[in-house]
Amino acid sequence: MSTRYTRDQMAARVAQDIPEGAYVNLGIGLPTKVANYLPSEKEIFLHSENGLLGMGPAPAPGEEDEDLINAGKQPVTLLTGGAYFHHADSFAMMRGGHLDICVLGAFQVSHTGDLANWHTGAPDAIPAVGGAMDLAIGAKQVFVMMEHQTKTGESKIVERCTYPLTGIGCVSRIYTDLAVLDVTPAGLRVREMAPGLTLADLQAVTAAPLLAPNE
Repeated sequence: MSTRYTRDQMAARVAQDIPEGAYVNLGIGLPTKVANYLPSEKEIFLHSENGLLGMGPAPAPGEEDEDLINAGKQPVTLLTGGAYFHHADSFAMMRGGHLDICVLGAFQVSHTGDLANWHTGAPDAIPAVGGAMDLAIGAKQVFVMMEHQTKTGESKIVERCTYPLTGIGCVSRIYTDLAVLDVTPAGLRVREMAPGLTLADLQAVTAAPLLAPNE
């Protein structure tokens, strides 16, 4: 098996695909790392559903402001011109189609772009939907950033989600520690793979059919 992308490499790769002037929400967990890799020369507006717009990278150790946090309760910075506002206004942005991209984590993504990221269905699991449903349907593009497999080796990319859905057909692109995949009308098309990985290797650990880049 090839070398897998690290979480920081995944974050840097997602950051490459965020264009100048975009309004972007970074989901709780792994997606928050993307903020640290957005180039300073690009003007990109980061939104958090608890009512922030214009977030910067994570604060340096010792410089955290406990009153300035993102939706995951992590300390953040605010760039010049940034603003904070009412929770209801924040959700109006999300539901009104004013976000260009949201980057979310996931438990499962189907080959047609269905997203399951709020509940595993386990009896003892704590449901944690937050603003995920609003983001999945409201954002113009949904990027998913996740490990390719579970800790027990099961594919998180599937033909049909078995966990409760967050949104149907909402995912545009998937970034994992093994590959970047586009969700297309024809199916999942491989955009990039980790160094040393072949399409056959990737298909062997993916529970949904994959299309080669030129298919």
